[in-house]
Amino acid sequence: MSDATAFTARGRTWRRLRRNPMMTLALGVLVLITLAAILAPVLTPFDPYETNIRARLKPPVDGHILGTDSQGRDLLTRLLYGARTTLLIGFVGTGFGALLGGTIGLCAAFYRRLDSVLMRIIDVFLSFPSILFGLSLAAMLGPGLDSLIFAVGLSVMPGIARISRGAALSIMAQDYMDSGRAIGLPDRRLLSGYLLANAYPPILTYTTLAFGDAVLLAATLGFLGLGLQPPTAELGSIAAEGRSFLFLAPHVSTAASVMIFVIVLSFNLLGDALRDAGDRRSV
Repeated sequence: MSDATAFTARGRTWRRLRRNPMMTLALGVLVLITLAAILAPVLTPFDPYETNIRARLKPPVDGHILGTDSQGRDLLTRLLYGARTTLLIGFVGTGFGALLGGTIGLCAAFYRRLDSVLMRIIDVFLSFPSILFGLSLAAMLGPGLDSLIFAVGLSVMPGIARISRGAALSIMAQDYMDSGRAIGLPDRRLLSGYLLANAYPPILTYTTLAFGDAVLLAATLGFLGLGLQPPTAELGSIAAEGRSFLFLAPHVSTAASVMIFVIVLSFNLLGDALRDAGDRRSV
């Protein structure tokens, strides 16, 4: 692909993205939630870990916009700090999975002798549902932030590896790859300057969708008690805590579940928008 053609394709993709209202909405929601999570100490005066048994399970009154949880802690504060933790797990875990899966996929397409071995390993990973695989890893590794990130990363890695291999195989068939080999470019230059530079759009799109899966998996692990342990604020564990009081104080589980839903939906809408914008068949 020539520089002019690539520039034109990027310009067309950007124009499609700007015309997509759902992409703008999803990106705006994600930016708003991320900023609110980062600025949580500034936005709320309450301590997310300070308990007040006298104020437990209060409805949204007395300065508590979303009420309080079973320990009397401000629920909005817990949600903001919980969103910070859940997003951190999603971002770092997906980044780790994308780096590992993308490298495996590109190497499998570039070094054909490794393709069969690497893809059979990926097939083993893909034979397990991602949620089941993440649950198994989290149970084996034990609770903790590092273990949770590792489990989430390995859960999203196989799909990214498959997508990157498929994208790279189509690039490997192009004439400029043969030309690069003919003029003696080193493998590192071919992999980064040619293969990755042209194969990244579908990888980026799938990785964006994988963010939603990673956040959902992290919340699921927290809900089942395999994630970060109390009193650490995390959206899944907050939802799990409130299930014991669904009839008495439904706002605890509902608020956490709605935030998880909004985050996952926003990532999925953003990924769909990137996919549609990069589709050359669309007009």
